[in-house]
Amino acid sequence: MFRVAADSLEAYLAFDPARAADIEQLHDVMRKAAPALKRHFHAGTPAGEAGMRMNMIGYGQFRYAIKSGKSAAWPVIGVALQKNYISVYVAVTRDGKPLVSCYAGKLGELRAGGNNFSFVAFGDLNAPTVAALLAEAADIFKADQENPVRYMQGD
Repeated sequence: MFRVAADSLEAYLAFDPARAADIEQLHDVMRKAAPALKRHFHAGTPAGEAGMRMNMIGYGQFRYAIKSGKSAAWPVIGVALQKNYISVYVAVTRDGKPLVSCYAGKLGELRAGGNNFSFVAFGDLNAPTVAALLAEAADIFKADQENPVRYMQGD
């Protein structure tokens, strides 16, 4: 499995210099579309704890309850380097559906899942549509900070 060896935002951004410009271009869109969701390093959950261990760049944060009764921190929007592409995870829903699924096929993405999309280079993306997705996610989260919690629990 591909892992980014980083323990800070700065180390994450420096991990793959060839894709740093793509991450920064996405950040510029994010900063303009959803300024309230602040960028941070998300270290993933420690071994032995519930949740994903993958580290990534996070925007905003919420806590969701796990079946064990514990809770875990997770970004509202996460950006992760993968071996051959960059993935964007959006933990927000609209009308009970993962928000990304409402934009699938319109983002210029390489692939899309229910709550994520991936791209190789920022230039491949439809930047105005990506900005609309990010802005809508931030607006939904601002209006209902329990939205991603319900989604993560499968409600």
